[in-house]
Amino acid sequence: MDELVRGTSADGAVRVYCAVTTDLTNRAQRIHHTYPVATAALGRLLTGAAMMGAAGLKSETDSLTLQIKGDGDMGMIVAVSDSAARVRGYVENPFTERPLNSKGKLDVGGAVGRGYLSVIRDLGMKEPYIGQVPLVTGEIAEDLTYYFAKSEQIPTCMALGVLVDTDNSALAAGGFMIQLMPEATEETAERIEKTAAELPPVTTMIKDGMSAEDMLFRVTEGFSMLMDNNKITPEYKCTCSRERMERALISIGKKELRDMIDEQGEAELTCRFCDNKYKFSREELEELSERAKG
Repeated sequence: MDELVRGTSADGAVRVYCAVTTDLTNRAQRIHHTYPVATAALGRLLTGAAMMGAAGLKSETDSLTLQIKGDGDMGMIVAVSDSAARVRGYVENPFTERPLNSKGKLDVGGAVGRGYLSVIRDLGMKEPYIGQVPLVTGEIAEDLTYYFAKSEQIPTCMALGVLVDTDNSALAAGGFMIQLMPEATEETAERIEKTAAELPPVTTMIKDGMSAEDMLFRVTEGFSMLMDNNKITPEYKCTCSRERMERALISIGKKELRDMIDEQGEAELTCRFCDNKYKFSREELEELSERAKG
């Protein structure tokens, strides 16, 4: 079962989030029919979004969007999360295929290519906060780590992993995020760096049966940690609805709707996040046209 836990060191110098996201990664794979490299990329980004949403969002209506725009075969990758780690996302080209990289691993970095990572926080203000950094490796964890260092000046160590089975599903998926707070000393940073360098891959820990709680204490070995008792169950959950699709149609304007009615007579909209289809008849489009601005 998926879970996300958080903890803080007794001296307040270290903050940690750990997540197991195998189930939600498999839900995303079934919806988008992703091939292995896309399964790995999307699972990593969804896991990162879940942890960052739980860490940085307060209100239930707040949202965090991670957007990777690379020049590789996979195209754009998007993940959206709320404060309860309910996530959704998609890959522009879910059927990307690439040979394994020089380490014999799925070549996520090669499939992503060069480009930018954007982090968009919608906190209910007039304008969302948008931070953007160039991609470092395209492997996603390193890119999110770089984002925290450059845009938020928070020393962060992030690890994300998805172990893909022969049927394109995930055998194990998850990650952790360690952040140093202002109270952290140089010695604390060195200890965290040394511990992180000696850790097995995230997917190895999960495949070996570690829970998110087990992982939290493993990645902070040697520190006195206090774990938050409020575990979160991250899940893949789309927020689309017929009403949202109606608003999307209205937003394109009266003229465009009129053209759609005259040329097609009906419309079918597909949600990028969950693949649900919404059909609108001529009569329904006529009614929406009346509500649209001219």
